[in-house]
Amino acid sequence: MRAKEAMSADVTIASPDQTIRDAAQAMLEIDAGFLPVGENDRLVGMITDRDIAVRAVASGKGPETPVREVMTSDVRYCFEDENVDDIARSMSDQQVRRLPVLDRNKRLVGVISLGDMAVCGETIASGEALCEIARPTSLHSQQQARLG
Repeated sequence: MRAKEAMSADVTIASPDQTIRDAAQAMLEIDAGFLPVGENDRLVGMITDRDIAVRAVASGKGPETPVREVMTSDVRYCFEDENVDDIARSMSDQQVRRLPVLDRNKRLVGVISLGDMAVCGETIASGEALCEIARPTSLHSQQQARLG
């Protein structure tokens, strides 16, 4: 199965100049924890609810902070014609549960998640990827605090 057969094509995109309040409101409306960030018809980043909490709120930044100040600009993605098994392995390697899907002209055409894969019958690939993603690579800071 290819990404374009499993992905969600209805994607809400944030602008880098939008406020984090607007991005959070959009996440609330679509019940999602992330938004791709686009500018001039190109994917330039991703913003997650965690980015807003950790990079903005925890640093004392206010709700009018532009998305570009807290977004992740090192965007991982896949192509719409890639095999879902390969994408699941890539997600596992990158420790991510979702990826933007681009066409070969690098235009955003959708988003694929482990959930999308599972719903489309790719349960082995998505399950294996989730097991690898969920596996801690080192002691979490909360565990270290209890041990220390």
